[in-house]
Amino acid sequence: MRTALTLLFLLALAAMPGALLPQLSLNAAKVDKYVAEHGWWGELLQKLGFFEVYATPWFAAIYLLLFTSLVGCLLPRLWEYFKQMRARPVLTPRNLSRMPHHAQAVLDVTPEEAVGRARKAMRGWRMDTGDGTVSAERGYLRETGNLLFHFALLGLLVSFALGKMFSYEGQVIVQADGGQFCNGGIFNYDQFRPGLRVDGTDLTPFCVEIGKFSADYLDNGQPVGFKADIRYQSGEDLAANKWEPYTLQVNHPLRTDGDRLYLLGHGYTPTFTVTFPNGEKRTQGIQWLPTDQLTLSSEGATKFDPPGVTDSEQRRKGQIAVTGLLAPTPLLHGSILNSKFPALNNPMVAVDVYRGDLGVDDGRGQSIFSIDTKMVDQGRLQKVARKNLALGEELTLDDGTKVRFDSVNDWVSLQVSHDPTQGYVLVFAILIILGLGVSLTVKRRRVWVRATPQEDGRTLVEVGGLARTDQAGYGEEFTRLARAVLSSDASGEKS
Repeated sequence: MRTALTLLFLLALAAMPGALLPQLSLNAAKVDKYVAEHGWWGELLQKLGFFEVYATPWFAAIYLLLFTSLVGCLLPRLWEYFKQMRARPVLTPRNLSRMPHHAQAVLDVTPEEAVGRARKAMRGWRMDTGDGTVSAERGYLRETGNLLFHFALLGLLVSFALGKMFSYEGQVIVQADGGQFCNGGIFNYDQFRPGLRVDGTDLTPFCVEIGKFSADYLDNGQPVGFKADIRYQSGEDLAANKWEPYTLQVNHPLRTDGDRLYLLGHGYTPTFTVTFPNGEKRTQGIQWLPTDQLTLSSEGATKFDPPGVTDSEQRRKGQIAVTGLLAPTPLLHGSILNSKFPALNNPMVAVDVYRGDLGVDDGRGQSIFSIDTKMVDQGRLQKVARKNLALGEELTLDDGTKVRFDSVNDWVSLQVSHDPTQGYVLVFAILIILGLGVSLTVKRRRVWVRATPQEDGRTLVEVGGLARTDQAGYGEEFTRLARAVLSSDASGEKS
C-alpha cells in the first residue's frame, strides 16, 4: 500500500507539466513559441518529453508500476476480506475491564436473560454467542468501501488505457453559411490523433453542415459565447438523407453514435477576386489564422493560379498570393492597420501581393496560412503591391491585374472526439467517490458481553467495547448499548 501511495504521488507529480506547460497534442504553435522564448531550458524540456507528457516512457512507466502495485495489493486484501466475512466474531476476552470502553452492573436476571437482552440491543450486528457471552462486530462496510475504491481506481486506469487504444480525436475548420464536413476518413481532418488501434478506416460515419454562426462579446472584446446553427445526419439518417437541426455551442457538444462534436472557436475568411489582364476572374476565400485572440486580427495567404495557361513553367511564373493582415474592426495609425475589436465592423485588410512561383507544385506540403519564404529569398516570388483595402476596394498591379477585397465570412473550428470507454470512466469515477465515502464514514467496532452468575443468585453483566478505527463518536454509541444491556429496575452496582 505504501508503494501504491508513493506511485500515486509520483503520477500526480508527473502530470503537473501536462497542466502547466503547452502540449504538442493541443497546440504545437505554443510549444514552438515556448521553446524559442526559453532557449536551452526549453530545448531541454523538449528533449525530456515535457511537451508531450502523457506519451513519454517515464509517464507510462509510473502508470504501469501503479497498475501492477494495485493488483499486487488488492488480490491478497480481497482474499483476506472473504476470510473475514466468513469468520466468526472474535471470542470474548477474559478481562473486559482492560477494554478502552467498559461498563458493568449486577442485575437481578439470569445469565440467559442477560444474553438475550444483549442480543436484542445489538440487533443488526454480526454476533456469536457462547456460554454466557456475546461477541458482536460491526462496520464491515468500511473494508467493502475501501476495496470498492481501489478496484474502481484500477478499473479507471484500465478504461483510460483502453480509451487510448480505441479512441480518436480530430480538428477541422469548416466555413459557416453552408460548409460541410463528413467523418469519412482521416484526410477530411486538418489534425487527427488516432488511438494505438485506430487506423482511420473505421470511423463512425456522420455529416454536419454549418449554417449561421454568431458570437457575443463584452465591450472589452472578451467573448461571451459562440453559437452555430448546424444540421447533421448519422446512422439511418445517412441512408435516408435526413438532416436533423442542432444548436452547437461551446461546452455543449453534439453527441451522435458514440462521437462528440465540439465547437472550439472561430475566425474569418476574407474573399478576394483577381481579374487577370485577359479579363478572366478568379474568386477565392480561404481561412486566415487569428494572431490575436482578443481582437481576432488574422494573417493568411490566398493563392491564385493564372487562368488559361497550359505551360507549367509559365503558369508558375504568373501565380499570385494575397497575404497580409485582416482587421475585423480596423484601427489605423497612419498607414499601419490593426484591429481593436473581434466583431466585424467595416473590416479592412492590409495586403501584400506577391507574383511568381508559389512553390505549390514541388510535391512538398505547404501551409495554407503563409507563402514559402524560400521562394522569396531565391527571387522566384516577388512582392508587387502593398495597400490597405476596405470592403469593395481594389488595387491594380503593374501588368493590369486587379485584386478586389469582396467580403469576409466566418469559419468555425470543430473537434470530433470518439472514446468508447467514456461511460466506463464515468461509472468507475462514481464508484471511486462512493467507495471513498463509505470507507471514511463507516467505523469498525466491537462489543463483548459476559454474564457471570453470583453466589447471591444475581448476575454480573460486563460490557466491553473496542473501536478498530478512529474512536470519534464510538463512546456515545457504546454508552447507549451499555445502558440498554445493563438497565434494570433493581438496584445494582455500575462502573
